[in-house]
Amino acid sequence: MATSTVRSPPAIDRRAQRLATPVAIVLAAIATLSLLCLLRHASTYCLPSSQLTISLAPFPRTSCDAASRRVVPPDRRLAKLQASPRWRRRTASLSASVFPSLRGLGLLAAPSRVLCLAAGAGHAVDAFRAAGTGDVTGVDLIDFPPLVRRAHPHCLPFSDGAFDLVFSDDPSAIPGTLFPSRLVAEVERAVRRDGGIALAVDREIDTAAVAALFKRSRVVDVKDATLDGSQVNFRPTIRH
Repeated sequence: MATSTVRSPPAIDRRAQRLATPVAIVLAAIATLSLLCLLRHASTYCLPSSQLTISLAPFPRTSCDAASRRVVPPDRRLAKLQASPRWRRRTASLSASVFPSLRGLGLLAAPSRVLCLAAGAGHAVDAFRAAGTGDVTGVDLIDFPPLVRRAHPHCLPFSDGAFDLVFSDDPSAIPGTLFPSRLVAEVERAVRRDGGIALAVDREIDTAAVAALFKRSRVVDVKDATLDGSQVNFRPTIRH
């Protein structure tokens, strides 16, 4: 009758088993301390505070440092921009060299409904309002409250004929868009019959190439203007 013998584990295995328990205790203690440290930093840096300040450290000390940035209210941010020399120059240039020609063509009046396309921070919106136009809407790919709301130029969120004038003082509005013909079609849809479209175009771009994009409008004037050092053409058209 065969008998089996059970061998005792080697001495090295018995030593490893004895070390496993204290090592596990140490690792659990380290994990607990790390968690407590994270919770402490989260309460220090991540929770909202009424006295948030901008961090002066060259690199973030923790992943929560971004929460310490001061959020500037839109009205205060706009007031700071309006006080800048560049904003004032742009407004003065529009009021002096662009708006009078639009009024002379009968495309701009105090009660006009104006859409500012590619409005950026809203300097054209502000200039129209300062000149006495009350109903002005600014749109761009990125909103910039309180003057500019977000809207895609290829699919404007406005009904047909919603505006008397569509305006843009950004020379890259047409050449910078993905589908210029689609943008122009949306502009023509959004402006009323006999309404106006005035778009700034770089002087190096051929007038005929721009005019060919408009299928339901005709060019009535080409106006040279200098906006903040940039020489552009304003090309008003009238929708048939």
